[in-house]
Amino acid sequence: MSLIPLRATELVVDHRPWEWAVREQARIAAHWAAQAKGNSTLFDGRVLVAWHYEIVDDVLRGSCLETDFSKFLAWRDFGFPDTSIVNIFAMAALRAEDGAYLMGVMGQHTANPGRIYFPAGTPDPNDVVDGSVDLAGSVIRELMEETGLGTGDVTIGTGFTAIRRGPKLAVMRDVTVRGSADEVRARVRGNLAGLAEDELDDLFIVRGPGDLDPARMPDFIVDFLSERFRQDAG
Repeated sequence: MSLIPLRATELVVDHRPWEWAVREQARIAAHWAAQAKGNSTLFDGRVLVAWHYEIVDDVLRGSCLETDFSKFLAWRDFGFPDTSIVNIFAMAALRAEDGAYLMGVMGQHTANPGRIYFPAGTPDPNDVVDGSVDLAGSVIRELMEETGLGTGDVTIGTGFTAIRRGPKLAVMRDVTVRGSADEVRARVRGNLAGLAEDELDDLFIVRGPGDLDPARMPDFIVDFLSERFRQDAG
């Protein structure tokens, strides 16, 4: 495990088909029908996944294709069978002024019920500007949609930190929010009822390694925060 500092990201979108999804379209359709039957709030929107990337001179470069969320969900739930595809996504590494980190607890109606991670989302066409994927903009959009916190509430760091685990490449951007962790949690909990997309049930506070929960947090989150706490202690 290693954290990779990035000074920039340069991801472009092309219009190639996802060959695996074309071959598996019948199986994907059946899987989506089963998922949607049990959760009527699921929406089969468009998302972006990477078919190529490299990191050279602290710059992440790559190419993405556009696909349906149903195909992305099937790829995930089938155990990531197409190893040529990587899920590259940006996350707001949200930290309060008292040094504690804050992550969302995903709602039971989402595709990741009960999971705990930073505000994030698979990029979609809303993140594309002049043919390029704006991961910095995605960080702010997801933060606002999930927590109600906007640019006036936070200080946004420069650059990113990338960490890969399997078919996932998380691209973290440090975001500091005014107030203590308890104050921020209370503020966000007050915001949740008024949000158009109520993805979160709560915020989870991580003050140190003892608060990490590998059973509910993705492995790359545990890796990222473990390394950050080691750096803080060192």
